[in-house]
Amino acid sequence: MLSSLNAWLWQEKLWLPPNCSWEQLEDRDGRVFAHPHHMLAALPLALVLVALRIVFERFVGLPLGRWLGVRDRVRKPAKPNATLERHFLETGRRPQESQMALLAAQCGLTLRQTQRWFRRRRNQDRPCLSKKFCEASWRFAFYLCTFVGGVSVLYNESWLWTPVMCWENYPNQTLQPKLYWWYLLELSFYISLVITLPFDIKRKDFKEQVAHHVVTITLITFSYSANLLRIGSLVLLLHDSADYLLEACKMFNYTRFTSVCDALFLIFSFVFFFTRLILYPTQIIYTTYYESIMDRGPFFGYYFFNLLLMMLQVLHVYWFGLILRMLINFFRKGQMAKDIRSDVEESDSSDDGLAPEGLQMKNGMTHEPWAAPADGPRSRAARRLANGHVPGT
Repeated sequence: MLSSLNAWLWQEKLWLPPNCSWEQLEDRDGRVFAHPHHMLAALPLALVLVALRIVFERFVGLPLGRWLGVRDRVRKPAKPNATLERHFLETGRRPQESQMALLAAQCGLTLRQTQRWFRRRRNQDRPCLSKKFCEASWRFAFYLCTFVGGVSVLYNESWLWTPVMCWENYPNQTLQPKLYWWYLLELSFYISLVITLPFDIKRKDFKEQVAHHVVTITLITFSYSANLLRIGSLVLLLHDSADYLLEACKMFNYTRFTSVCDALFLIFSFVFFFTRLILYPTQIIYTTYYESIMDRGPFFGYYFFNLLLMMLQVLHVYWFGLILRMLINFFRKGQMAKDIRSDVEESDSSDDGLAPEGLQMKNGMTHEPWAAPADGPRSRAARRLANGHVPGT
């Protein structure tokens, strides 16, 4: 069964253009070609990168952040409360006003005390500033190294300046050792990001990030297996050109160097727009969609590869929408606002738009200097909440 599945998976019509075979890509006479099993080395290398990241964040990122003035806020822990903890874990992190009133009555707390407990409990789950800085510093270091390395690998290659050269004599294109190692490093890094997803900071675009990692890993693996390294290398270099700027912007934002952060954000926004919304569709997608089949007919790999590229483009448009919103805020306020993908830490002075400090919850009833009579409609509503009768919405 496995042998038949393997034979079906590696059908030439799925991976190679018409009239091409795997035999043509066998190593001979000193000529070495890309082979799918080469990418298996990315799995152990990804584990090495995870270990290297731990060491880097501990001995480089953390001291660097302290030197630049990164300080974690002192957080007051939420007092142990089994009822509120159970609601927080099982029902929701942000109770509605009616739920908050009922919980306050059950625990014998004021409404404000209940609000404060949930704020402090939410803050406990939020990553501290030093963790954010360490994560950004690791990604900045890697993206900068891969971008510089990619430029050095591709600078003298004709297809960097003329993308149509990616299809010259395709698929009979030999493998260059330096291109192989750069490709392997990129694949290993994205696999390492998937491995560390449960431990990394989760932002509001978490699902889009996961989709991006999966598409990127698939794109790198498929392009290497189908000997599409030339066009694949352009995609990688184009993405790396903006990623290190984003991570540098985050680092300076966490250190509160606002002027440097603002300048980097403007540069990043321009580079992102130019590379991913102009160069990517007009150079990369154009050459893969049109020029790649000028001398050969389309095949499954052609459609699959272009589908992956289009999925990346959808993510580019989505992320530029977020960047555009931040740019609008930037020009309105004169400085960069917070990352709209990030969850903001709440202070104890927040009131969530609910009850003031003076409100006391006793037997489900609200007592205040101007409170309604005990037999009034407000009192009856409070008693219904205390008895577990929550009004329908």
